[in-house]
Amino acid sequence: MAIQLVTTAAQLRAESARLLTRKRGTSQGLVPTMGALHEGHAQLARTAVAQNDVVVASVFVNPLQFGEAADLERYPRTLEADMALLDAAGVDLVFAPSAEEVYPGGEPLVRITAGPLGGKWEGASRPGHFDGALTVVAKLLHYGLPGAGLSGTGHSDAGLPAYRAYFGQKDAQQLALVQRMVEDLNFPVEIVPVPIVRTEDGLALSSRNRFLSDEERQAALVLSRALRLLEARAGAHEPLDLESAQALVESEPLVDLDYFDVVDPRTLEPLAENCRQTPFRGEGLAIIAARVGPVRLIDNVPLDS
Repeated sequence: MAIQLVTTAAQLRAESARLLTRKRGTSQGLVPTMGALHEGHAQLARTAVAQNDVVVASVFVNPLQFGEAADLERYPRTLEADMALLDAAGVDLVFAPSAEEVYPGGEPLVRITAGPLGGKWEGASRPGHFDGALTVVAKLLHYGLPGAGLSGTGHSDAGLPAYRAYFGQKDAQQLALVQRMVEDLNFPVEIVPVPIVRTEDGLALSSRNRFLSDEERQAALVLSRALRLLEARAGAHEPLDLESAQALVESEPLVDLDYFDVVDPRTLEPLAENCRQTPFRGEGLAIIAARVGPVRLIDNVPLDS
């Protein structure tokens, strides 16, 4: 493998600086992941590689994002396969720290708070999830900051390489929160959204899909079918008729719907007056979450009239 594995923040800083110097690089990309990678992550990595001279991917199963210890233990750890996928995509460095490296004093006493935006939709179903996610993303963005140790650059913004971090649009709420955190707290990084990758039959790729039985996977396709129905209506300037799309999902006995709505892509506030009886105007984001058997799935599709 051409790819290199590092496990400490000090190694990451030293090796990324060495690579930037060797390549005479002017940009560095970061692809944060929790491992168990699939083609959606590969697309994140390929996008980062196409846009940057040096690319780092992190693989860290963040304990702060899990409400139950059993879920944390159940999450797949497939580092060797993950590294092969990232190597094929052209990534330079994999940062795979231990929990002790990221949280040396145990769970942090001070955390990033997601605020009101983090308390709805996924946040309502998984209290505290986004606080944990933003806390580790903030740390990873600091770890991946280019320029540390580069001769003559110091720690000022002047002369430092461009810095970009890549997040999938499937986790729409997380993406919105990361964008707000970076903007509100003045992080020196550009957040680059990457479109959802789907299977040929429309299922959004997810590390959780591996836990679906064949029957459950077939039932899960109703989520993307309902989203495509709204997408077609928006494109035709028709009323979205969200209720009929919701009825389609609820007609599938193996699917237990959590939420299904159309929201503003920036604030995630529902567009109630603009999507039911009147022709759709402007732009929106259709979001859906449901439990299919034992697996909770999320999906979304942008709407544009």
